[in-house]
Amino acid sequence: MYTTLISAPELARHLDDPRWVLVDCRHDLANLEAGRQGYAVGHLPNAVFADMETDLSGAKRGADGQFRGRHPLPERAALVATLRAWGIGDDSQVVAYDAHGGMFAARLWWLLRWIGHPAVAVLDGGMAAWQAQALPMSAALPHKAVGGITEKPSLADTVSACDLLASLGSDQCTIVDARAPDRFRGENETLDPVGGHIPGAKNRFFKDNLEADGRFKSAEQLKAGFAPLLGDPKAAVMQCGSGVTACHNLLALEVAGLPGAALYPGSWSEWCADPARPVATGAGDK
Repeated sequence: MYTTLISAPELARHLDDPRWVLVDCRHDLANLEAGRQGYAVGHLPNAVFADMETDLSGAKRGADGQFRGRHPLPERAALVATLRAWGIGDDSQVVAYDAHGGMFAARLWWLLRWIGHPAVAVLDGGMAAWQAQALPMSAALPHKAVGGITEKPSLADTVSACDLLASLGSDQCTIVDARAPDRFRGENETLDPVGGHIPGAKNRFFKDNLEADGRFKSAEQLKAGFAPLLGDPKAAVMQCGSGVTACHNLLALEVAGLPGAALYPGSWSEWCADPARPVATGAGDK
């Protein structure tokens, strides 16, 4: 079972295994059709396509009308139905990949863990690593029988905006923001209406988890990188702009042997939508 990362050569050895399901998670926040267009041109053999906006996210407003962020979690029943349509069953080994160092694939990795499915990994290095090995590509649409995945006890925790608000000014949790340093400081904000970060948050840009070639750093390197930010990882909360790249930090923590941190799904996009919630700017805590 692969539960964090898998290399391109190792994945290539399992392309003909019917229990393995590959999911193309390519996406572009500035061009919402880019991922699907890239998939149509060519993808890993038998891979299905996951749309970040519709498959891996839910309604932006809850039943109470409150804004839940730019990429809120899908409803669990809807997620399970989507996974079944992709042919995923309880015995499936799922591999997610993208073209951005796992930036979007980590979201599917986290979502499957959220509904209790441990056998999910991210292709280390993504499309670039696959193509560097001259491994096969396909433009054919896969034919998948409906899978039978079922929801089981969750392997991932979440916290709400209310939880974080209640913890501010205490040592109850460590908040880690995965956005780029300039956005964390409140500069060059183009995605959300307010710049800044949650007071007391620390910044760990998700791209710092990667080597220059887009593959994840070693467990030792990742552990050393997170050590100055975290005490007990089980008392940590990962967030970002909309709850997507925070999953990259959560994956990196698993690789580093530091499991247990929670996700704030709404992240900054939800937090800053309520003017009553405090906002900090500048470098903050390192």
